Amino acid sequence: MTNETKKAFSGYEVFIIAILALTQFTVVLDFMVLSPLGAILLKELDITTAQFGWVVSAYAFSAGASGLLASGFADRFDRKKMLVFFYTGFIIGTFLCGIAPSYHLLLAARIVTGIFGGVIGSISFAIITDLFPFQMRGRVMGYVQMAFASSQVLGLPIGLYFANLWGWHAPFLMIVGLAVLIWLAILVKMRPVDGHLALQNDRSAFGHMAKTVSDRRYLQVFIATTLLTTGGYMLMPFGTAYAVGNMGLTMEQLPLIYFVTGICSMIAGPLIGKLSDRIGSFRVFVAGSVLTIVLVLIYTNLGITPLWLAIVLNSLLFVGVTSRIISSSALNTAVPDPADRGAFMGINSSVAQVSGGIATAVAGMIVVKTKTGFLENYPLLGIVVTVAMVLVAVQFYFINKAVQERRRKAAELNTEITK
Repeated sequence: MTNETKKAFSGYEVFIIAILALTQFTVVLDFMVLSPLGAILLKELDITTAQFGWVVSAYAFSAGASGLLASGFADRFDRKKMLVFFYTGFIIGTFLCGIAPSYHLLLAARIVTGIFGGVIGSISFAIITDLFPFQMRGRVMGYVQMAFASSQVLGLPIGLYFANLWGWHAPFLMIVGLAVLIWLAILVKMRPVDGHLALQNDRSAFGHMAKTVSDRRYLQVFIATTLLTTGGYMLMPFGTAYAVGNMGLTMEQLPLIYFVTGICSMIAGPLIGKLSDRIGSFRVFVAGSVLTIVLVLIYTNLGITPLWLAIVLNSLLFVGVTSRIISSSALNTAVPDPADRGAFMGINSSVAQVSGGIATAVAGMIVVKTKTGFLENYPLLGIVVTVAMVLVAVQFYFINKAVQERRRKAAELNTEITK
């Protein structure tokens, strides 16, 4: 049975999926925990919404710069060694966040964390693309993207509990403890991922990066990624402040909302991945985008909202977001040539981080927190996000069309060879 036709994962493949999902869990949680801590940090550090936006953006900008610089070298080393190196730096950066005593030192710690943490996702996606055929990547992405949901179900409620009990530093230290265990598992159990090294030529690292950046096929994906990241980075960092100040919810109710929302996303993730493999990533992306647009327009215009309705709306919104992430990630893996996968994933991650950082900074300037805690101009963010989602759907239509054409030609070539 070939890789193209097999349906079941081997034992080692299950380990790879699990370890990449756990790695993503810690990285995602490190970013997402800032959202529920937002209301606490605004008060404890006595900072403005614009300053909080820069805390989030600092990670994004440093991650973007690091991803771009690392992209030229991404295909020149064993991907396991790359993962170990950058995960080590991520652990150190998160530890610094856990001991930062002030706003400016927290800002510096987020920069360090971003330099290393922002590259880990691209390395993981390159590993997935190297080890799994296209027909299985929807399922793999579905399981790996469960990291987002798991961070809500397990990480955010526990993080909020520790933050309320021991202060806002505690969640970061919790992440460090878990990440050290995952780092050891990668070091001991993971095999080298170096098959791509045989495909490399003598181009310099800078030349490899320049070739990847200038490729028209890749540029189309980078533009789509820029639009794709706008939504999450604009709305999510101010989610808790909006829930408390505008929707009338309490800090004590937020863990329940995150828990139920995460459970729904965890259940939906693998199902969406299988559906993506079965009917096509683009169709799933469009369906997820329609659902997300409707929910964003409703959610950003809410007033005082009962807890049950907040849970329902958040759950549906995250199912839509999860659909878009899984399907777009699976589709993007089919774009780069094997020799360019690491560089492509690194640059794409860099583009996502930088554009997300800009979006967060802009959102921090648009949204204004009044003395009563009410966030003004939040509906405007909903409109901006909606426009971006429509534009990115158009971009992915052309990306999907090009991918299908390449796959058709490859299939015809294989048929000719086997005759």
